[in-house]
Amino acid sequence: MSGDAPVEPVVVAVDGSAGSDHALEWALTAARLRGTPLRIVHVRQYAMPLADGPHMPTIDHRLDADPVIDRTRRALERRPELPPLDFAVVEGAPGRDVPRLGDGARLLVLGSRGRGGFASLLLGSKGLASAREAACPVVVVRPGDKLTAGDELTAGDELAAGAEPCVVLGLDALSPHDETIGFAFEEAALRGAVLRVVCAYPGPVLVYTATGDFVTSAEADAATSARYTELAGEQLAPFQERYPQVNVEKQILPGDAAGLLVEASRDAELVVVGRHQTRMPLGRLMGSVTNAVLLHARGAVAVVPLESR
Repeated sequence: MSGDAPVEPVVVAVDGSAGSDHALEWALTAARLRGTPLRIVHVRQYAMPLADGPHMPTIDHRLDADPVIDRTRRALERRPELPPLDFAVVEGAPGRDVPRLGDGARLLVLGSRGRGGFASLLLGSKGLASAREAACPVVVVRPGDKLTAGDELTAGDELAAGAEPCVVLGLDALSPHDETIGFAFEEAALRGAVLRVVCAYPGPVLVYTATGDFVTSAEADAATSARYTELAGEQLAPFQERYPQVNVEKQILPGDAAGLLVEASRDAELVVVGRHQTRMPLGRLMGSVTNAVLLHARGAVAVVPLESR
């Protein structure tokens, strides 16, 4: 019996919506770049009694009877250079069971909105729950995201031909996490992309004058910038040694981290953030920066768990 550990697949949740179709394309590329299988899963609502007694129609549990999986399988039949594919159907509550798809996965990929979403919402409840709860990194892909490696350029695509791909890392200099940094470096290496590190510091720095006024201090601001630059350099150095092929651009900037990352997402293939969490009596809440980036970033966003599960 072989002692090799099983290969962790990339997992993508599909539901037949345009958003999940876009997530599937992203996941196909991710699995191919990593040399791992791709597991395509449809989580469909389980049958449950209605309030007045009757039951919803029963669902056929045969894989080939699931219209979403059947549609997806047919769409991929003649595609070249596909990674090994595995199809599955899970009957349950999508908001609860989609995050559980990350158990034993290398990466969980899903669209920003499924069939139950409203057009005015940038991120549905399943996306938020998965980003908050899944055991593995979660990539939320929004329709209209930049093209990924292997995609064909067509008229009107936002990513100009020949443009240098870019992965953005949101770095918290005061509370860094190796898994988030490592994920961003690996993704940049796989895609042959520049890694743009965005590190925000409080600014502009204000000082209290003898006249009772608060004014900006160029000297204090420069000192703060230098300190954050030093911290960022120390935190990134081991990964730059491990991934010497990755070109790193550091942006040490004053201001709001979420706003800077959302702005940086405009020309990025992927924004990588850590899943800082606050424990509450009724559950967990994601950190405000991560939540804001998920809601407002233009491109795909990877949320990397910071705690062991």
